[in-house]
Amino acid sequence: MTLAVRVIPCLDVAAGRVVKGVNFLNLRDAGDPVELAAKYYEQGADEITFLDVTATVDERATMYDVVRATAEQVFIPLTVGGGVRSAEDVARLQGHGADKVGVNSAAIARPQLLDEIADRFGAQALVLSLDVKRRGEGWVVTTHGGRTETDLDALDWAREAIERGAGELLVNSIDADGTKRGFDLELIAAMRELSSVPVIASGGAGAVGDFPPAVAAGADAVLAASVFHNGELTVGDVKLALAEAGMVVR
Repeated sequence: MTLAVRVIPCLDVAAGRVVKGVNFLNLRDAGDPVELAAKYYEQGADEITFLDVTATVDERATMYDVVRATAEQVFIPLTVGGGVRSAEDVARLQGHGADKVGVNSAAIARPQLLDEIADRFGAQALVLSLDVKRRGEGWVVTTHGGRTETDLDALDWAREAIERGAGELLVNSIDADGTKRGFDLELIAAMRELSSVPVIASGGAGAVGDFPPAVAAGADAVLAASVFHNGELTVGDVKLALAEAGMVVR
């Protein structure tokens, strides 16, 4: 049985508001996260992802409120990422209604974090978020919202994370992020080849035609932000394009 391709709107949240920029720069206000999440739920989103882009301590509290308020009216899986540094953070987010957590920088700094979360909450609750940049023939992982490049090979890191218990890979191309020129298909294909878990493609969606190639390249789910926030596309538009390309959608 073929699993349906999931369509996931992503909400980058700062200080309780949704923001959007290009390559993580020049963030501008895009609305209320709870209202937007409810709108995407009505449009048929399969999941919602929140990324706390300024996960300082005071704004973390705001984020918990946002997650709780969303979980009360949106009945699809919620993934929350940004500033998750411990299994306790995961417990607290789940207590506020998150179904899954995305970890990125903290796991790079301390890979055992992945084992700790997977052992306690199960692989299905753990999403490894990768902000990936091209370097030479391959890709490296970046931290701090794409601002800091590491020497960590993205494919090696994805392999290690899966071994440590990551249940999904959220693969975001920093080069493509916000550019609306399409997903990095080569990157998706490379991740699909090594991954035994679902791959979520992120970064670069600009038109309905960008989504089917990402799935054809190996994505199990497609994630986008600005095209939804700006009202250029609805979740339904994307699902229709996928269905017309012969892909299974819910």
